[in-house]
Amino acid sequence: MSKPNIHVAIAILLHQNKVLVGWRGAEQHQGNKHEFPGGKVEANETPVEACRREVYEEVGVGLKDWHAFDVICHEYDDVVVNLHLFQAAVPAELLNEIQQPWTWYSRAELLNLNFPKANFRILQRLYWPTQIKISEHLNDLEQLKPQQLLYWRVEHQAADVETLEQLAPELAANLIINITAWQQLTLPMQKNVAAVHLKQHQLMALKRGDLPVGLRFIAACHDLVAMQHAQNIGCDAMILSPVLATATHPDVVPLGWALFQEYAQQVDIPVFGLGGMQAELLPEAQSHHAYGIAGIRFI
Repeated sequence: MSKPNIHVAIAILLHQNKVLVGWRGAEQHQGNKHEFPGGKVEANETPVEACRREVYEEVGVGLKDWHAFDVICHEYDDVVVNLHLFQAAVPAELLNEIQQPWTWYSRAELLNLNFPKANFRILQRLYWPTQIKISEHLNDLEQLKPQQLLYWRVEHQAADVETLEQLAPELAANLIINITAWQQLTLPMQKNVAAVHLKQHQLMALKRGDLPVGLRFIAACHDLVAMQHAQNIGCDAMILSPVLATATHPDVVPLGWALFQEYAQQVDIPVFGLGGMQAELLPEAQSHHAYGIAGIRFI
């Protein structure tokens, strides 16, 4: 006998680096576990319509701007669940309308919560290590620390793409590459990399709906307009630079921590500080609303 096959709309609600989470009652399927807002897609509605409806009914806020986040099919012992995930930011003026017992958790805290197995891929995508090492040397992947990703910043040639195709999946899972190289990879390897990088001019050429669903994108930004655009088209994170003065770009005026914080507080996805960074500055960066830091020589 075939298992029941159900479609569920799930909302990833964001505010200032936090994600909204609830608790699934014991009487529900996969009960006594944490959950994201959502529910079954009814016969007369699309998944995004179901997501909007469920968030209004369960959480108490009505949101219009949704990004398609992922589609996940997971087979349990008793049922096949198709999760249609959508992402939206909750503005500050609606925070007081959120009903109990929904709670905001940091992305790191999500890893310690008890979610159903079908949500594992969601948690992997929402969580970011706090340091991004920028290097021209791909073999730096093998020396990364647990809280680091590597952005391989080179003008990729055909030979580089061939090298990427041979990369072990466990190494690719810690690698960020620019979209120009990513587009040349086979589909399996495209899915293996940790994130796809967008330079600011590449970012600004994209519009809502252009980003492939189910993949993680991180954008390089130098101003607030680019940062807001990155969030509006569905990017997962951004690198804002330069924060401090650097020897490599002495003619560029740095943002400074005060302006960095002012910008970072106006978006709801992780912001990494770049420019003059070193590992010891991570606590200071986070005190100014950075999720983490990125650097070349000192990380």
